[in-house]
This record gives sequence, C-alpha cells and structure tokens, in this order.
Amino acid sequence: MRKTGVMICGHGSRDDKAVAEFANLQARLAERFPDYPVEYGFLEFATPIIRTGLDKLAAQGVDHVLAVAGMLLSAGHVKNDIASVLNQYQADHPNPDFLIEFARPLDVDAKMMYAAEARIRAAIEDADTEVPLEETMLMVVGRGTSDPDANGSISKICRMLWEGIGFGWGEVCYSGVTFPLVAPGLEHAVRLGYRRIVVFPYFLFTGVLVKRIYAITDQIAEQFPDIEFLKAGYLNDHPKVIDTFEARIHGIGTGDNAMNCQLCIYREQVVGFEALQGLPQMSHHHHVEGIGTDASGQSSPDHDHGHSHDDHHHPPHPHADHPHGPGKRNPEAVE
Repeated sequence: MRKTGVMICGHGSRDDKAVAEFANLQARLAERFPDYPVEYGFLEFATPIIRTGLDKLAAQGVDHVLAVAGMLLSAGHVKNDIASVLNQYQADHPNPDFLIEFARPLDVDAKMMYAAEARIRAAIEDADTEVPLEETMLMVVGRGTSDPDANGSISKICRMLWEGIGFGWGEVCYSGVTFPLVAPGLEHAVRLGYRRIVVFPYFLFTGVLVKRIYAITDQIAEQFPDIEFLKAGYLNDHPKVIDTFEARIHGIGTGDNAMNCQLCIYREQVVGFEALQGLPQMSHHHHVEGIGTDASGQSSPDHDHGHSHDDHHHPPHPHADHPHGPGKRNPEAVE
C-alpha cells in the first residue's frame, strides 16, 4: 500500500521574511492534511531545495508524492523548472514504483479573487480619507514573465477585481521581465485623473520585488502629492489562498490536474514568441540552488556567477528593449 505525502515547490527568495512566510504555508497545509507528511523546497537562493524536501518525504516512507507549485501562475517556472526537477528526481529514485504527481497551478481562481479583494479592501478601510470607488483606480502589479499567457492572466485578474469591486478604472504593470514596469505604469496612471490609486502586488509572499514595488509607489507619490496612493498587502496566507492550495492537491486524486496548454509558448506558436515553441523541458536554476540569504536578504557575497538574475530563468523576451520594459527602465538584477 502506498504512503502519500505532499511536496510544496517554491521559487525561493533572497529575503529571509519571504522564506519564513513560505515555511508558514507548509505549516498551514500540514493542518489541512493531518494524515500526510508535508514538506517544501525551493528552486533557487533559499534552502531547503526541492530535492531535500523530496528526500525528507522518502525518508518517511513516502512513495507517492502530491506536488504543488507554491507560485501563482503557470509560467516557465511551473511548466519547465519545477516539472524538470520533479521528473529528474523520480527518474533517479531507486524505487521504481516511486511516483510524483504534479497539481495544476493556482492560476485564475474565484477563491484567489476573494483573497485579493480582502487585501484591497483592507487598504481602503485603513486609509485616513474617504474617496468614492468611482474616483479610485486599481493598479494590479504582477511578477512579470516571458510567458504572455501568464502575463495575460494578470490582466484578467485585474479586470475581475476592477469590475467586481467597482473601481473607476483598472490597469496592470509588472515588476520585471515584461512591460510596462511599475514606474512607467504608475506614471501613465496618474495622467488618467483619478483621486486615488490603489497599488496591489499580486504576489504570494514578500521579497525583494514586493519591497521594490512599494518603494517605487512611494517615489511616484512624492511626485504627485495631489493623488492619494494606497499600498495594498500581498496575498500571503489568506484562508482563501490556503483553500486554493488544498483544492489543487485534492485535484490530483480526481484527475483535475491538467495544465491549460492552449496558449503555452512551448507547445503552440504564439504571436511574437514563435521561436520558443518546442524548447526542451529543463531547469535553469542549478547554479543558484540553495545558496541561501544573508542578514540583509541578499545573496551571499561569495556568490558571483557573472550575470544578472534577469536572464537566468527566463527565455529572452522578444520586446526586452521596449521603452517601458526591463531593458530601458529596470536593468538591475531582480529576484
């Protein structure tokens, strides 16, 4: 008889608080699955790495792993990097009956919308002033990837929140890789004439990028003192987020774990991304796997691999030099 365990696969961060928040996700899911051992691991920077988490499960006699990505959308990290690590681990395992099954990503989900709404409404309720919703604009900030399908999901999420809550307008921008980035996105937003702009990072956990989003928001707010900027909290461990993770894990058992590949740039030719079709499935994180963080939340000083983290885990974006994109507005390395 098989013994089942749960494995949560994260990206990893140079920020210690982000790593602690991810560990809390493991604790929350362990409460939902009291009969299963639950472990976690990261692709890069932080420890434990994914293989270590899988080793811990195997050491407890687990031979059936229900793996779930601790990430929001099905971009390259989910489609390639995590899948590759899991496939390789299963191929290398001495027990030929050892089985890893991978849940579908969180993606756009009604439960996640309620978690996002809660963070946005909390920011509005905590504000010192009252501004009608029709005079308020929502800015949803996504991580940004080289996968246009995942980037498009942020636009859908924005529209659902904008329309569902009743904002006067909604826009999206991204923390890196694609465009528009946060600064040009907010520079555009202030021209629309709304009295208040709510900036909502659609991120699971804190980290270098979330802190940068808030810092850029503060910079733009200083330039436009007549507009009120509210910084909404990121999703973190809202109960609806935990509900969605639980549903994805249960979905493996019911066969509800097929990824939507209709617009996947690795399977289909997508406008502007035709060169990426058919790329091999492999992880690009070996050189930063488990390097850890220092007290400042930055990668350790002896870790110098001679290139930006902008390019090690993303295929080249076809419009990287867009005037509002990372090549022009955000050339520094990102998380």
